[in-house]
Amino acid sequence: MPANVSRIRSMLPIAGAGGGRASMTCRHRCSNQCDQAPPNTSNNPYFGDIVAAGASRRTVLLGGGAAFAVAGSSVAAAEPAAAGGGRPSKRSKYVYDFSSIPARSADCDQVDVPRGFRWEPLLRWGDPILPGAPRFDFEHQTARAQERQFGYNCDYVGLVRTGRRTGLLSVNHEYTNEDLMFGVTDYAKLSDEQLRIAMAAHGLSVVEVRKDGKRWRARLGSRHNRRYTASTPFRLDGPAAGDPLVRTSADPKGRTALGTFNNCSGGTTPWGTTLHGEENIHGYFNVTSVPEDQQQAYERYGFSGTGRGWERVDPRFDTGQEPNEPNRHGWIVEIDPTDPRSTPRKHTAMGRFKHEGANVIIDEGGHAVAYMGDDEKFEYMYKFVSRDKYRKRDRQHNLTLLSEGDLYVAKFTGDGFEDGVSDGTGQWLALVKDGASMVADMTVAEVLVNVRTAADRLGATKMDRPEDVDINPVNGRVYGALTNNDERSPSQIDEANPRALNKHGQIIEITPHKGDHTSTRCTWKLVLIAGDPDDPATYFNGYDKSEVTSISCPDNVAFDGRGDLWISTDGNKLGHNDGFFLMPLKGRDKGKLQRFLNVPTGAEACGPLIVDDATVFCAVQHPGEIDGATPENPASQFPYERNRQPRPSVIQVWKER
Repeated sequence: MPANVSRIRSMLPIAGAGGGRASMTCRHRCSNQCDQAPPNTSNNPYFGDIVAAGASRRTVLLGGGAAFAVAGSSVAAAEPAAAGGGRPSKRSKYVYDFSSIPARSADCDQVDVPRGFRWEPLLRWGDPILPGAPRFDFEHQTARAQERQFGYNCDYVGLVRTGRRTGLLSVNHEYTNEDLMFGVTDYAKLSDEQLRIAMAAHGLSVVEVRKDGKRWRARLGSRHNRRYTASTPFRLDGPAAGDPLVRTSADPKGRTALGTFNNCSGGTTPWGTTLHGEENIHGYFNVTSVPEDQQQAYERYGFSGTGRGWERVDPRFDTGQEPNEPNRHGWIVEIDPTDPRSTPRKHTAMGRFKHEGANVIIDEGGHAVAYMGDDEKFEYMYKFVSRDKYRKRDRQHNLTLLSEGDLYVAKFTGDGFEDGVSDGTGQWLALVKDGASMVADMTVAEVLVNVRTAADRLGATKMDRPEDVDINPVNGRVYGALTNNDERSPSQIDEANPRALNKHGQIIEITPHKGDHTSTRCTWKLVLIAGDPDDPATYFNGYDKSEVTSISCPDNVAFDGRGDLWISTDGNKLGHNDGFFLMPLKGRDKGKLQRFLNVPTGAEACGPLIVDDATVFCAVQHPGEIDGATPENPASQFPYERNRQPRPSVIQVWKER
């Protein structure tokens, strides 16, 4: 830790009791979403209620040291992943080859990796990535410079390979923190130039990288590098494109949306593009008026605030002037990193909600299947199945696969407790099928623009903040991070959701019926119930809890070449810094959770991205984002270089020997 950081930290209040996110984070990232009543007021069943339905036939002990079985053999084995999925690596260097590191208290400002590993920054906020971009100057920021520099608050990291040791890194820039960027705590007091800087710091970056020995190097100024900001033109495609719901005065045809923002996680497609999820879009609009026919939709998506002040430099962020502008955001974005001339697209066929991200597998039948989570309390899990099929050597065709297809939402059913297992079956309910709406009294465009309302009507299952959902390329199963839900009432305690006020979250494993990802049937079970291992309600896929590390708030998931599960966390509620964790999914160490990395104080660990079982990429988001921190008194100096201000950065970790 730098010598003066502990002194700086002693002057600042620590984020809420027991850890978790600072109020500063909640304000900037999601407009204090968690302080509002969940917008899902439907009578749809909760995941826990469904499992608990069989409890009358058996007493389930959930406290006082009583444990219960969660995983079992009743779930059918999945077939291997089809084209587009990964294959096991023969060079796995990470699995079981490190000793779990200890947790760090939330006021510790350092990056920790296991003995024998090293880390260093790869890309930092403000790095000059486009040709001719100026060097980062914290004291003299400009919108023109930021448009050509690496953006703020990096999140998703994806790599499209262009050679054995080369590639294009795609990175999300989720949100900005004007308190730490400018020392301004009130959006209303930002200058017009500061507003434009913030808009330019959002969006996405594409950066060429090359491996030199064991390390990857960013090629700053490469002609392949690009920035997408809150003002970049995007093409709307799919069934809702052109619909009256997405038309504005500036775009009367409803085909071109400006900008992408609050991009959280994403995915890399089998055809070499990257996907990016637009998440908490509700916090960017000054809601001065609402069309009567969209009142319910606005409420269902949480649009009710005054935004971030962007309407002062761009009137489309005032709903009184452009009531349909919010409908043009909240989509899955696809970019082609390999083609600088390509126009990025927003895929309306995949539905509009608060996307954490999207991950794609090519099923055995050739269809592209994408899994997605809607990151809010009591929201749903979704699946998209392409209309057309993947063609191995036809990239132009494959670039159209996410433009048309069927959209489903998940409904889970418990099978009772007779088998001693917390598992069950699931059904994917069609929202749009074969180009037609499956929801009464809603057109296809209405279903896609207002997916939450459509899913309410079908009786989808309410989940605990479904975030990243990804497909394991080795076993073909689907894993979803359910981060937490402190709105769960005591009456909803059961073996699938064993805690009221669920602070720590869990991970669900979904097995497609007979390995067919296009099937509307599946089975499910929990493989992790997070928290302190000493808590009898926690579960680590059956592994001895005396030999695992603690974990809280799983956020994103990834897989290495052996199919083992990597987990990143966001908002640790145990008073520890966030980090990366590894949990094997098979063999004698199945469920042995190990801590691989800790990020600095106030930061979130985003990613992870495992490359060739030789490099782990982590996006260190919002370092030093602690209530009371300012540019004059920063809570972190990560990445510990000449500039004493914290700079969100993508780092890499590799093994020295």
